Amino acid sequence: MIPWDVVEVKIIDEHLIAVTFADGLRGKVHMGRLINSKDAGIFERLRDPSVFKQVHIEHGTLVWPGEIDLPPHVMHDEIERTGVYVP
Repeated sequence: MIPWDVVEVKIIDEHLIAVTFADGLRGKVHMGRLINSKDAGIFERLRDPSVFKQVHIEHGTLVWPGEIDLPPHVMHDEIERTGVYVP
């Protein structure tokens, strides 16, 4: 297992997720800015709460239906620095 693999995910609020990594680092992921951006692209699908709630972990990565994912190493680095990742 790689230290930045996500091992636990929990939805806290609308567009807000708590994550735990394999090395024990914990933090939050705020998706609202990306999801609601005019340039959201594929992430626009996550505006639907029923889709957003389908977040899960595959091979240490946060994923949603429709091949939507976030890079775990980038999340880990930012959470390690600031406690939060805002894509």
